[in-house]
Amino acid sequence: MDFLLTEEQLMLKEMVEKFAKDKILPVASENERNHLFPTEIIKEAGELGLMGVAYPTEYGGAGMDFVSYFLAVEAVSRYCASTGVIISAHSSLVCDPIFNFGTEEQKQKYLPGLLSGQKIGSFSLTESGAGSDAGATKTTAKFVDGRWLLNGSKIFATNGKEADVFILLASTEPEKKTRGVTAFIVEKDTPGYSIGKVERKLGIRSSSTAEIVLENVELPAENMLGELNQGFKISMITLDGGRLGIASQALGIARASLEDSVKYSKERYQFDQPIANFQAIQWMLADMKTEYDAAWLLTYRASLMKDKKMNYSAAAAMAKLKSSEVAMDAARKAIQIHGGYGYTEDFNVERYYRDAKITEIYEGTSEIQRLVIARDLLK
Repeated sequence: MDFLLTEEQLMLKEMVEKFAKDKILPVASENERNHLFPTEIIKEAGELGLMGVAYPTEYGGAGMDFVSYFLAVEAVSRYCASTGVIISAHSSLVCDPIFNFGTEEQKQKYLPGLLSGQKIGSFSLTESGAGSDAGATKTTAKFVDGRWLLNGSKIFATNGKEADVFILLASTEPEKKTRGVTAFIVEKDTPGYSIGKVERKLGIRSSSTAEIVLENVELPAENMLGELNQGFKISMITLDGGRLGIASQALGIARASLEDSVKYSKERYQFDQPIANFQAIQWMLADMKTEYDAAWLLTYRASLMKDKKMNYSAAAAMAKLKSSEVAMDAARKAIQIHGGYGYTEDFNVERYYRDAKITEIYEGTSEIQRLVIARDLLK
């Protein structure tokens, strides 16, 4: 579907594909087995502009658009879904809200380091008792003597272990539930801030997922992001963009599953012929390709709508829902096509299957996506 892309977008896509194939693919499986964060790769990605694709050059970004961002995340995720989500969470969930809701001083202070990849960002909304139900947030922020005092803990923070800059949601007026939640910017060396449990996960193992602990963390007044009690609104708008990142990640996994399966089916012989000759295999490949293209087009549409500053919330939900389910199905079919070998670590398809599952869960579960879509239909 390259006919839909500009020359600049095609050049970016080609550049990222080469970078991912040359630098990411050779170390992806080893990093996954050992739960190693790809520090050097992220540094190189920053030098290439991949940590700030869609943000203005005046703040250190690459000055491109969100269609380009979606293409970049998909290309990276095709070779390593962990690296894809590191870039996605950093860009969509941290750079985007600072750019959209931050003061000029906050933008000047944080964006240059983040967009260049010199600093890593992490976003944290989820708590042990507050996932989809953000109104149940127990982390508190109290304004005392001109400073904010934060207490509580967050879980499942992507990039949490390595991040330098965090966006956290805390309850400033608990009785108001979602209407009493505020967003804050926290730096890792702030006294009282610490990393708790780092999760051992089914997939995306070289991306860290950590608990954030806040014990009497003092922040100056200027570290509040956006307006008081507008944190839930900020997080919902931010998650719309985050869903584009996860849709892109899922597309990368789906494409990897398809491309590896096509290659294997041509090389694997049974009954004196390549298994690609068998209709059962052909039909699986045909379904994988058709579903991938459908998901790609949904993600392209949502990204284009974001670029045009249209209301893309439902479009992002559809892109994320479809792409994540396509990734799961494509990875399942890939293992089936590879047979017994697909169940071993000798082939990457077992990794794709493990990586795909989380795309149906984070940035809002598939059930939440359906709720967003239905509400848009029925409003």
